[in-house]
Amino acid sequence: MNAAEEKQKRLKYRPFILASVMLAMFVGAIEATIVSTAMPAIAADLGGFQLYSWVFASYLLMSTVTVLIYGRLSDLFGRRPVMTFGMLLFLGGSILCGFAPNMEWLIAFRFIQGLGAGAVLPIATTIVGDIYSKEERAKIQGYLSSVWGISAVIGPVIGGLLVVTAGWQYVFWVNIPLGLLSLIGLWVFLKENVEKKKHHIDYKGTILLTAGLSILLYILVEGGGAVSWTSWIIFALLAGAAFFLTWFIHHELHTEDPMMSFSIWKNRSILIANIVSLATGVLLIGISSYLPAFVTGVMEQSARVAGFTLTAMSIGWPISAIIAGKMLIRIGYYRTSLIGGLFLVLGTISFVLMEPVHGPLWAAMSSFFVGVGMGFTSTSFIVSIQSAVAWNQRGAATAANIFMRNLGSTVGVALLGGILNNQLRSSFEESSIDEVQSFDVDSVNELLTAEGRNNLAPDVLDSLQQAMISGLNDVYSVVLAVAVLSLALILFLPRKDNEEL
Repeated sequence: MNAAEEKQKRLKYRPFILASVMLAMFVGAIEATIVSTAMPAIAADLGGFQLYSWVFASYLLMSTVTVLIYGRLSDLFGRRPVMTFGMLLFLGGSILCGFAPNMEWLIAFRFIQGLGAGAVLPIATTIVGDIYSKEERAKIQGYLSSVWGISAVIGPVIGGLLVVTAGWQYVFWVNIPLGLLSLIGLWVFLKENVEKKKHHIDYKGTILLTAGLSILLYILVEGGGAVSWTSWIIFALLAGAAFFLTWFIHHELHTEDPMMSFSIWKNRSILIANIVSLATGVLLIGISSYLPAFVTGVMEQSARVAGFTLTAMSIGWPISAIIAGKMLIRIGYYRTSLIGGLFLVLGTISFVLMEPVHGPLWAAMSSFFVGVGMGFTSTSFIVSIQSAVAWNQRGAATAANIFMRNLGSTVGVALLGGILNNQLRSSFEESSIDEVQSFDVDSVNELLTAEGRNNLAPDVLDSLQQAMISGLNDVYSVVLAVAVLSLALILFLPRKDNEEL
């Protein structure tokens, strides 16, 4: 087969490859939507609200750490085999999550699920970068983002039905056939020509990064609660985290085939895009993790309504991503990203001003604005990064950007979870009601079901809800500060697409 025929064949199969990639992304997207929506029901069944944030943090930790090495492995061995390994691990973890007998086991199984999830999004995005040109990529990113909108509409509906009928366990099992179908499509239609040579895999870097982030995560979640901020344990852990992360950076700068190539960060567009992605990761997890608990526990709405408020975010994301794909070609990365930053600030201001009497429509509107901001910024960043590097760096470059956003979410869920838990404890201690003074964080479980709320005395219910409002107001204030920081950083992007530093 000559070069022209081979190229024609690749073009012929591109729609099927794109469909397989979108299906793989849908598996990850719908998992996030359903789990966030179902978490109040899961926490009410398994108990352990104090561990609520760890269900997200464990998943995010492993997917954050592995996203870099998966991206690098895909550059070395090809996208298809690495995606297959990650997807199968993700699906295996999903099966185990459904059998979790308590919150501790669920957290452990989420570690396994996250270990595989690190491959899905970055490699799927990289495959699109491989088979489409820069101009085509801008439009295709809109299609990829639409996956999040579709999953957002379907996810809460399916999740709500499964929770009230079959049980929350099925929110982890529903995507298994879809994941397998996406792998079949990739193996049938995606053909790769990978150079056969001996490669060095950066296992040491992976271990160092995992150790550093794990310690940091524990500090952020448990600091001020299980461990006092002023104790020697905190200072020892901080020293340990700094040691491992510093060693990781030093190792990456001097090793052969690093899993994070810092050389590409010399490009100013990549540097700013990655730093902003870190900030928006904090913002994104702050909204998606705790909004269902607010809508369910404070506004006293159903899980289905809580899911609707998150759906609005995921609808705004793909709509703006499709628009951004067209605007990138006309007005460039800088202005498109700036528009996204402004919407992020607008959405987070709305969350800070949100009161229970505003109802779920206010929450949905705020989510929508945040989703619009994420659509503009994430599309701009991915297209600009993939256009700035060669094929053999594209997987690592894409993974680095997604790593930074995941890292932000990992640190964010731990930090914001610690802020919420500490504020809840403080509110309970300051309460004038003796019963409330004896409460711990897990007492919030009673707010997450109608039956639990009905069993509480009116004054106790009001105290619990006020504590939740106070804690989440602190969370949303931090999220607003992060959105303002993101907007400020975007101002440092090059004004012209071909401008580098």
